[in-house]
Amino acid sequence: MITSSSICLAYIGPGAGFAFLGSFLILFVAILLALASVLTFPLRVVAALLFRRKRTGQSQAKRVVIVGLDGLDPGVATRMMDRGELPALDSLRKHATFARLNTTCPPISPVAWSSFATGVNPGKHNIFDFLNRDLRSYRPELSSSRVTTTKRKGLLRGPRTEVESRRKSKTFWTILGEYGVSSTVLRVPITFPPERFRGQLLAGMCVPDLRGTQGSFTLYESRPTGDKTAATGGTRIPVAIENRRMRTTLTGPPVGEGSLSVPLEVRFNGTPDSAMLHISGQKIRLKTGVSTDWVRVEFGRGLRKVSGICRFLLRSVSREFALYVTPINIDPERPAMPISHPAYYATYLAKLHGPFATLGLAEDTWALSEGAIDEEAFLDQTYAIHREREEMFFDAIKRVRTGVCCCVFDATDRIQHMFHGRPDGPPGSPPHGGDGAAIEEVYRRSDALVGRVLEAIDDETVLFVLSDHGFVSFRRGMNVNAWLAQEGFLTFKPDSVDAEYLAGVDWEKTRAYSFGLSGIYLNVKGRESRGIVVGDEEIRTLKQDIADRLKKLLDPATGKSAIREVYDAATTYHGPYRNNGPDLIVGYEAGYRASWDTAAGKTSSEVFEDNTKAWGGDHCVDRAIVPGVFYCNRQVDLGEGLPDIMDLAPTVLHLLGVEKPAHMDGKILRCRETELEAS
Repeated sequence: MITSSSICLAYIGPGAGFAFLGSFLILFVAILLALASVLTFPLRVVAALLFRRKRTGQSQAKRVVIVGLDGLDPGVATRMMDRGELPALDSLRKHATFARLNTTCPPISPVAWSSFATGVNPGKHNIFDFLNRDLRSYRPELSSSRVTTTKRKGLLRGPRTEVESRRKSKTFWTILGEYGVSSTVLRVPITFPPERFRGQLLAGMCVPDLRGTQGSFTLYESRPTGDKTAATGGTRIPVAIENRRMRTTLTGPPVGEGSLSVPLEVRFNGTPDSAMLHISGQKIRLKTGVSTDWVRVEFGRGLRKVSGICRFLLRSVSREFALYVTPINIDPERPAMPISHPAYYATYLAKLHGPFATLGLAEDTWALSEGAIDEEAFLDQTYAIHREREEMFFDAIKRVRTGVCCCVFDATDRIQHMFHGRPDGPPGSPPHGGDGAAIEEVYRRSDALVGRVLEAIDDETVLFVLSDHGFVSFRRGMNVNAWLAQEGFLTFKPDSVDAEYLAGVDWEKTRAYSFGLSGIYLNVKGRESRGIVVGDEEIRTLKQDIADRLKKLLDPATGKSAIREVYDAATTYHGPYRNNGPDLIVGYEAGYRASWDTAAGKTSSEVFEDNTKAWGGDHCVDRAIVPGVFYCNRQVDLGEGLPDIMDLAPTVLHLLGVEKPAHMDGKILRCRETELEAS
């Protein structure tokens, strides 16, 4: 079930909600699978030896360890290395390999990490943005997965929800598994739903929360009157305090037309900075400004319970009561839907390390933007999640002695989004105010992480450290649909200019439209349900006309060009899925980006507007402006030009003795035999 409220969270943190009903059967099946795995282990070993494909080349390494640092910017990294503040990364730069890394078009995380995993361009892996469009209804939908709900009959009658991955092409870890090489993959984006392969995987970006959204916080506030209020990325709920108690409910997963919920009560003891939370049979002491540990909350009754985990933060007691609740994550110990491969791997990790964040975008950027939490609370939350992932990763490095061990860390991306626009932040940051030192701190922590990895690996291990893109400021948003309407390419029905999700568009008179973060789509007859653009010649002419006008567009407030380049998808992408994406990709200049309204398919009257949100940094610009980083603990022959994010997959295969498949677009980066020298 896709809802308007969830779609508007697109990257704003991408959302497309769906209904699902958990039960004891899920945990029961997971236990059965674990037992079956143990009992059939000898048979599977024999089968693997008999049927696995033979490696075609000589292995260059015993193990490959990959550290993904989402959004690590080469410019910031270089400045800090030059000042001696990133010793581990600087050692790799001086004694082994450091380069800028070409990213994808567009330079958006789901697109780039999909190319990293598969070694192909978007035309072959089918991910072009956070959102895609439904060709029948024109409504946005999540690009990474498709959710279908059917009715079951018999003993198991009732709704059955299936999640299908929309990313195509094989990942390098799947190919390695076909040759008997195992991999452990932690939190790589666009790995939900988890695929089957030889190894273990914990899914990353686009794993939903228990409500079926991409992250919905709750804020309880003492207000004398009023109904609950929708906020971007969450809900504000007014509550009353009577007899030193606050009683309300916490909403959980959707069921039918409604949702499951549990009672929530806060009791006050008369002190100005503490209270007692009562929920799901638990008593948890709350202290102002201090987040709780993960709290398990169970929704439903009897055998049909659904378990989630969340954290509570008491914002205020003495003045106005405010209690923040994180999005309710799927409980990794009792997952309501598969979030790992094998299905019991998440349970294993939870038993080993304790509960951990499972939501794809777990750092609650929208709670900070909406004022539900402050900067200190956001940073505390972000680093708590970072520590959880570090613990899993270093445990995996110890256990995985051959093959691949890969983990993507998100703190660098989330903190730069929220703190890039600060006076003492990177050059070019917009004047939003605040403390830009947070960015340099996350770079220092990332460097310390890399230093610990270098200490943990041996001479037969190749280490890659990379990011999917860099960062620039986000000062001004462009409403692409407003511009298309202004130029006569898009027409609205009377009195429908401000309708959400393209609902007010007159499709019988519209030739082009936009939603998402970079794409423009033509309303092609025979493809879109109400298309009017006919024939290859009209398509070519229309694309050229739109591109030419966009590249001449100036922002009247600044006199500057907003668009660096406009790419024709027909020549930018190649492969069987290239027609599933946008027809044109807009490469914005630094400081500009698609507006918040454009991202969700809404139109405002103004073409340009100031970005007033706390989200002051971004990367949804021209790919040439925001390359990623590439480090290696061996000297790599980079040849001419920059390495590309598509090069990582074939390079990993080559290092482990597997020939690059013919369909892969990336090239093999040749690593010399000499390891990193001591600095």
